Amino acid sequence: MAIRPLVSVPDPVLNRKARRVKQIDANIHKLIEDMIETMHDAHGVGLAANQVGVPLRIAVIQLPDDEEPTVLINPEVVRREGEREEDEGCLSIPGYQGRVKRSLKVRVKALGLDGKPFRIKAEGDLRAQVLEHETDHLNGHLYVERLVSRDQLWKIGEREGEDEEEPATAEAASSGG
Repeated sequence: MAIRPLVSVPDPVLNRKARRVKQIDANIHKLIEDMIETMHDAHGVGLAANQVGVPLRIAVIQLPDDEEPTVLINPEVVRREGEREEDEGCLSIPGYQGRVKRSLKVRVKALGLDGKPFRIKAEGDLRAQVLEHETDHLNGHLYVERLVSRDQLWKIGEREGEDEEEPATAEAASSGG
């Protein structure tokens, strides 16, 4: 396993739709292991493969209470319902957070590490937010495209009443990779 360097804006890999994984082989397993280690090292709760420069449809998610990470290969959001506003950040846009619009309910289908299809649904919680955030990455979209308004993006530590010691990304605090 290895920690891979994180890609930051304005790297164009972040704005391109990632390619589907055709075969889950040893290289894909190695990439996923590296992504999990990289996510942990960065104190994130989610990471998409294009955030480590690999334009493949793979994401890993591990919320604070999860014992094991969830691996999503070729994930697709198949249903969204409702709307809510949440604070969010991204490992690829370090030092900033913003208020974004996210769905209240999300249903995603994907393949697991074993190649078997599964579905995951989440409602009104961090998991729903991270699922949407990571699938957005794989579709070439960043959270700043979902800002409630342009003035709802701030540098960490500059928002009134914000604790300077707060994690620099919502991956660590309240959102996905």
